[in-house]
Amino acid sequence: MKLKTTLLMLMFSVAALAQFTTEAIPTGYYNSATGTGYTLKNQLRTIITNGHNPQSYTTGLWNLYSTSLRDNFYENDGSLLDIYSENPTGIDPYNYTSTSQQCGNYTTEGQCYNKEHLIPQAYFGNGAMPMYSDAHHVVPSDGKVNGWRDNLPFGVVSGTVTNGCNAGATNTPCKTLNNSKIGNNLNSGYSSGFSGKVFEPIDEFKGDIARTFFYFATRYQDDMDDFYSAAANTLEVKAMFDGSTNKVFSTTFLNIMLTWHANDPVSPKEVAFNNAIYNFQGNRNPFIDHPEYVQSIWGTPAGTDTFDISTKVAVYPNPATSNTVNISSEVEITSLRLININGQIVSSIQNPVPDSGSVTLSNLPQGFYILTINTAEGSAVKKVLVN
Repeated sequence: MKLKTTLLMLMFSVAALAQFTTEAIPTGYYNSATGTGYTLKNQLRTIITNGHNPQSYTTGLWNLYSTSLRDNFYENDGSLLDIYSENPTGIDPYNYTSTSQQCGNYTTEGQCYNKEHLIPQAYFGNGAMPMYSDAHHVVPSDGKVNGWRDNLPFGVVSGTVTNGCNAGATNTPCKTLNNSKIGNNLNSGYSSGFSGKVFEPIDEFKGDIARTFFYFATRYQDDMDDFYSAAANTLEVKAMFDGSTNKVFSTTFLNIMLTWHANDPVSPKEVAFNNAIYNFQGNRNPFIDHPEYVQSIWGTPAGTDTFDISTKVAVYPNPATSNTVNISSEVEITSLRLININGQIVSSIQNPVPDSGSVTLSNLPQGFYILTINTAEGSAVKKVLVN
């Protein structure tokens, strides 16, 4: 039975908003995104193709990594933010702080970093532009882990993994120093239908990767059939795709990506990196700015009937005109997180205490926010505008 959730009134400090800006998403950027389904996907493709100014794979991406893709969210130490080495709840196993640590040769984790194509470049052709240097899917990565991941699809590794990959990733299943995993796909539940070897990132970055794949499937949709047919039969990652230009993904991996997107909502890191990449190459990842576009285009994970809780959570008034926003919910909320346009967490609240059926967020400066609401039945992401 669904629980009627009530929450205490929360007063948010505005001190963290000193650098607040509303300029990250250009006014009118998504005005032509009016459709649903694959019509919306076509409209988004036009939006994110126009204005895309590809940059250098060598100098350009290195400079972006050095200046912008930094850890201002976990340890907040300004080190390179590598999703394969970051430990979001403890001390990182190693850090990269200098451009002199670019690869290079490596024999173990932590020796140097390079560039990881989340959609492996062997899939679309080595050096093919503009995807070759597209910063939305070419991310800084530990060189050794990048080599281990190679052309593997992303997926869910079966069973308990105890072996460290530094003994050799051929000794699978194994895990990296931040507990990313390599092994055979679980092939049950939401990942059924594929039993080959996969790479599984930690939970903190699963949604990030899913939204990257949705971006790639939209930005390069007109080429996805060519990419698929051109891929060698031995290229593992091709199992994620079906050769179409609309759906793009095979059923198994679409369900994995949809589940990761639902379970790991947009984070402050994604918001900030999306802004930085827009400044770098002139286009945005729409599935970070508008997470609801994913469901509008591809639907919900198979076998879930409570995935979309957005209709059960109300945020009002929105836009707000009095620096105050109210939230009410029909399902039990486990946590709330309010993020400003710079990717800063304004407030993070765990297990709110029941009170009167609503929560009031007060003293909010003018601007745009992302509110993530996690419940026992799923997650919702709401855009909030304070005028």
